[in-house]
Amino acid sequence: MSKRWLVGIATVAAAAAAALAVGAAHRGGGSAAPRRPPLHAIDERGHLSTFRRSYEDLLADRAGLVRRLAIPYVADDGARRTAYVVLPRWYGPRRHPPIPLVISPHGRGVSAVANLRFWRSLPAFGPFALVSPEGQGRRLVLYSWGWKGQIDDLARMPSILSSALPWLRIDRKRIYAVGSSMGGQETLLLVARHPTLLAGAVALDSATDMAARYRAFARLPGGVRLQRLAREEIGGTPWSVPRAYAERSPSSWAADIARSGVPLQIWWSTRDRIVTGQKDESGRLFRAIERARPRAPVTQYVGAWAHSREFHDTARLPLALVRLHLIELSEEPPAGALP
Repeated sequence: MSKRWLVGIATVAAAAAAALAVGAAHRGGGSAAPRRPPLHAIDERGHLSTFRRSYEDLLADRAGLVRRLAIPYVADDGARRTAYVVLPRWYGPRRHPPIPLVISPHGRGVSAVANLRFWRSLPAFGPFALVSPEGQGRRLVLYSWGWKGQIDDLARMPSILSSALPWLRIDRKRIYAVGSSMGGQETLLLVARHPTLLAGAVALDSATDMAARYRAFARLPGGVRLQRLAREEIGGTPWSVPRAYAERSPSSWAADIARSGVPLQIWWSTRDRIVTGQKDESGRLFRAIERARPRAPVTQYVGAWAHSREFHDTARLPLALVRLHLIELSEEPPAGALP
């Protein structure tokens, strides 16, 4: 492993100090965006390391790099919900240059607030705005599973935020979607259903075939309950309402994703024990997109991590954001760092 790639506490402390200094220097007015602080290194193996421990100690939210706002909104079904927005600490009514927006749908059984924990202070290193909405399904709260109303709500997030925060200036040419597991499924459906919205997307460890997921639930702990929830949310079994399952399956939208022209990263693991058989889920979707449009801007990253382990600020999430040109590393990753 590169010693420069996995830096120690002194380098990370310097990054934290630089980020805080940038925030302090830009709270007094003006419109230009500050120079982004460098994200010096991450651990390409994605587990606890010297860097991860020092990052958690020095660059967590308590270090003051970012702040969180709760924005109420009316969902597609008329229900009142909350979207949680994370901004660099210095950004606000007095200092608000145009910045990119990342829409991050939450995973299955994970709340919108919990989804923010995977991101921690990363918006400060863009800078960019991050929104994690309380997306809900047709019937269920934490199991939206690609409900079309939820996808439409995700597409409305830029307008919802602009109305609620008039001083938030979103760069409309730089709106992205990034999600893992069910969040990855909904990211893919957002690309398919709203192709002109996004400048790029990242789907990690995604469910792509809901009929296959329903069958696979039986082999998971708590699988009988998951099948019951799927029937309640989707309206029956894959055999009784096949069209409803297909509508929520990105694999059914492969041609639309290919035609969208949205630069897309598909990350999946050969050792996923939650969305099992990923070669026939995310891998099959990647192959279908390539068949539909061989020159489609889609890239797959295949590894052997546990489910959604790479979706973390100290794992591979920063690498995905580098590929979206949202953050920069102060040095190139070593050979073999990417799967």
